[in-house]
Amino acid sequence: MLRLSKPQTSTWKRTLTTMATRAIVYESDGNPASVLSAVTCPPLPNPTGSSIALKHVLSPVHPSDINAIEGVYPYQPRPRQLDVGGRERTLRIPGNEGLGEVTDVGEAVKGLKKGDWVVFGKKQSGTWSSGQILEEKDVIKVDRESGISAVNAATLVVNPFTAYNMLSDFVDLQPGDWVVQNGANSAVGQAVITLARLRGLHTINFIRKREDLSDVQTYLKSLGATHVMTYDDLEDKTITEQVKEWTGGKDIRLLLNCVGGKATTRMLRLAGKNAHFVTYGAMAKEALSFPPSVFIFNNLTAHGFWQTEWFKQKSQQESARIIGELVKYMATGKFKEPNHEIVNINGKISDQEATTIIRDAISKVAHGSGGKKLLLQMDPVQP
Repeated sequence: MLRLSKPQTSTWKRTLTTMATRAIVYESDGNPASVLSAVTCPPLPNPTGSSIALKHVLSPVHPSDINAIEGVYPYQPRPRQLDVGGRERTLRIPGNEGLGEVTDVGEAVKGLKKGDWVVFGKKQSGTWSSGQILEEKDVIKVDRESGISAVNAATLVVNPFTAYNMLSDFVDLQPGDWVVQNGANSAVGQAVITLARLRGLHTINFIRKREDLSDVQTYLKSLGATHVMTYDDLEDKTITEQVKEWTGGKDIRLLLNCVGGKATTRMLRLAGKNAHFVTYGAMAKEALSFPPSVFIFNNLTAHGFWQTEWFKQKSQQESARIIGELVKYMATGKFKEPNHEIVNINGKISDQEATTIIRDAISKVAHGSGGKKLLLQMDPVQP
């Protein structure tokens, strides 16, 4: 049973320190639909020093979260000692992204106050819970007064951030340049289309052939896609000439890949001189092969990109700068909210009922959620 609602961002009538917290947890790796459960823990303590108390407004469910629970993702949620029913248990709380609202601050906190919105600079922060205590340095403030929606704020650190960096870090793209990508209807792909449009770039986008192909093409073009084609189109040997006609013979210098397999190899025929090919996913779960000619004659450079590694190498200030730019786009309506569904876990229901809700939600992700981003909205437990 999924309960859908609009995100609630107003302060709770009771503070976190007087209401029990609820968390989605697992003890050992496995199928998320089997190993996840909801537990109730004691109220959060008052923050001290440089720590802050947060309630989690919205927490996305990412494929990487699922992989982490399965034990096949490089970064795992850290084990925590949680008091569950008066017994201490070692459990993990998933959740790599989300939006938090500050409910209280320690005496040494300088840059945050009650009511501020923050996103998480520390990976695997455990956002699948009603709230938590964190250090001020582990979060980044989001300008709540800008008008950014809770949905956009909750989902900006992973997908839009990845798109922003891939469009900025490898090639010095100028207005009028072209970008090619596959997996264009993915969350990152849609963010690439949107940001490219805002920067005056053109995109050639590839997606799989499907029954609702025309609808998907129309939607991606509404985001700003210049052309939307299928992987089957890459089998046509005339596509190279078609693309040259579109670009006016201008070299394509950035190609983005999240699929792999034969279709991606064929996509490399579109690479221009000194192009950069960036891989950030492997949805097809097939090997990636490169024709030697693209290296020898086109001087292709191939990269791998992982947003988690980027955060490890960059400063909090650099992350905050990019978040500020993304917030400006989103606050002015230039960046649409992802197509989403909010799963509310009400504070009045039992842990058993909450467990059923989260397992049903995870099953939807595993079987495809109709292109929708799932967002958890967890209330503290009410007596």
